[in-house]
Amino acid sequence: MEITIKEFVRGAQEAQGVTVIIDVFRAFSTACYAFDNGIKRLINVASPEEAFALRDKLGAEAIIAGEQNEMKPEGFDLGNSPTEMLTGRLEGKTMIHCTTAGTNGIVNAAGAGGVFGAGLVNAGAMASYISMLNPDKVTLVAMGYRAVDSAEEDLLCARYIRDLLMGHERDVSSEIEALRKGSGRRFFEPANITFSPPTDFFLCTDLNRFNFVLRAVMTAPGQADIMRIDINH
Repeated sequence: MEITIKEFVRGAQEAQGVTVIIDVFRAFSTACYAFDNGIKRLINVASPEEAFALRDKLGAEAIIAGEQNEMKPEGFDLGNSPTEMLTGRLEGKTMIHCTTAGTNGIVNAAGAGGVFGAGLVNAGAMASYISMLNPDKVTLVAMGYRAVDSAEEDLLCARYIRDLLMGHERDVSSEIEALRKGSGRRFFEPANITFSPPTDFFLCTDLNRFNFVLRAVMTAPGQADIMRIDINH
């Protein structure tokens, strides 16, 4: 199995084989908590304009969640926050998800041979699923901060999945703890509390909390349905 780690939207565009788009803070963490809290359907889109148009088409059952440059855009129902997924009323809803990095990575990986979204919360499940598939090539794409700057948490997650695929399970607890004073320190800044609360940091770094993967199925240009696939050991 050939495993490659890439970054940003370009990495998604260049990806080959089974491809995992990684966004720990916060897109795919948010998606996992949304599924765990009862959403019926999750759709990734690349822009707010596409999100609004799709909500108009789908009607009352649809809500929009996400962010642009971290903050919830005007007109969105929910932000890109795992905390909001736990406290919101999501049961039976279709959630349209639009973010600066994660969902953009998904819709730009159309040339890959199977696309998935992951964070630390389902990294172990992702590695287990890839092992079952046993593909020749795997590309792990760390989307980074706003898809332009390398992000410690995404690269950590990519390395963790790679190591599991290579048969090495290592203790990353100290590296996760270090994120609190590194790339995760923004969650603890008072100015960010309304859209990026401290609880998001702890929810996003709850390693292997979920035993399912998020598989993307491209349904239209710039749009993908995200399917929850549970892992049975």
